[in-house]
Amino acid sequence: MTGYPVCGGSARRFGFVVNVLPEKRAAYLELHRAVWPRVEEAMRENGIHNYSIFIVDDTLFGVYDYVGDDYEADMARVQADETSREWWTHTDPCQVPFGAAVAATGWREMEMAWHMD
Repeated sequence: MTGYPVCGGSARRFGFVVNVLPEKRAAYLELHRAVWPRVEEAMRENGIHNYSIFIVDDTLFGVYDYVGDDYEADMARVQADETSREWWTHTDPCQVPFGAAVAATGWREMEMAWHMD
């Protein structure tokens, strides 16, 4: 995954999309009203900033900026974080892939069509 340069090239922006099961939509939103502090900490420690998740109907759109030198290694560290792995046991069952998802998580990377600073 490459993302797209933002902020004068000091960061790369990533966007992802996934569907949420209609019957689990409320539970997913409730979980995200109080994201576990360690989950956020693990992402920040590994270069993820300005992370937002938007929802329309039963589709989630996630966008974040990555600031770092080795995206794959940093994401591997997030994936290995014990608290994050536990968090996903709660959030993953709420989700289903959007279209032809290629990621193991079901989230599909979006291509940036336009950006304004």
